Amino acid sequence: MAIPNYTYLKLKMPGPSGVITVSSAFSHAFMCDHEHFKLTTAIVNLSELPWLRESSFPIVPNYNKPTSSMAFCPLEEIKVVGIDPIDPAKTVRIGTHLQAK
Repeated sequence: MAIPNYTYLKLKMPGPSGVITVSSAFSHAFMCDHEHFKLTTAIVNLSELPWLRESSFPIVPNYNKPTSSMAFCPLEEIKVVGIDPIDPAKTVRIGTHLQAK
């Protein structure tokens, strides 16, 4: 039948000769909370890191290297659209169809 008061960091419970009050300092509560956070983080990392190692790729692919299947090829139907009404030289090219894979 204990009653915790988190605002004042006190715990009150009935005892054999009256109410027993257990007090704590804010700095001690913060230190305990910080240590608990570090311990919890370490446990979660130990359980999740093996799964992350298995699910991730060991090397980073080189996206600068062109490949024959992934090479960029412009579409036949491309529309040039002006993006700045003041400067007609600023344009963007928009394709109208996607390639079938």
